[in-house]
Amino acid sequence: MRKFLTAEWRDLILANYEVDPALLASRVPTGTDLDLHEGRCFVSLVGFMFLNTRVLGIPIPGHINFEEVNLRFYVKREMSSEVRRGVCFIKELVPKPAIAFIARELFGEPYETAVMHNFIDAGKVSYRFGKVPSADARKFRNLVSERIKVTRGDRLGVPAEGSHEAFIIEHYWGYTKRGETRTDEYKVEHPNWELYATRHPKIKVNFGRWYGNEFAFLNDAEPYSIVLAKGSPISVYFGERIK
Repeated sequence: MRKFLTAEWRDLILANYEVDPALLASRVPTGTDLDLHEGRCFVSLVGFMFLNTRVLGIPIPGHINFEEVNLRFYVKREMSSEVRRGVCFIKELVPKPAIAFIARELFGEPYETAVMHNFIDAGKVSYRFGKVPSADARKFRNLVSERIKVTRGDRLGVPAEGSHEAFIIEHYWGYTKRGETRTDEYKVEHPNWELYATRHPKIKVNFGRWYGNEFAFLNDAEPYSIVLAKGSPISVYFGERIK
């Protein structure tokens, strides 16, 4: 496999919601099945930083450090030699139009451009985002209404194998539905992530607005869990079509 992208994913907030598997059934790529943990099905709202980003080893000016917020769910591909556990994205938000365009047009990933800001220090991690304003409303660029925020607590270390937290963060494959019969698979490589305790979470997101009316009920739902991961350097490999 050949590396397509290298970067660091840092300060990942993952707000995890238990949902009915039927909600995701039509989104599951061919060749995979929903991956459950102890019989529970989850979607995760994830905010994090892309840092030191390089495509084919080359840093692209203006596209090296940026935020991403995505909504994802979990699938697995059972093979004769192994079970590959991975993620599928419902939508991925970034502040860089070129990244969103290339991801959509070349790789079929559900990217969208948003106005995004972050605030990260030793005590807090916060991501804010909003719709890109129309040309006649550029002066309102700083009025971003959506936010994901936690206070960083003590270091918890790497979660135990088989735990809920390990299930959420330790997935090393990505799957993209490219139609009713085509699925693309790509590998993501990173070491095990350490976690922090989280306090005073603040999630204010209009799920229906960003992800579709079927997810609007999450506006008022309490997350099953909120995880804060330190992150690490990562590598993403070129994808292949599942035969």
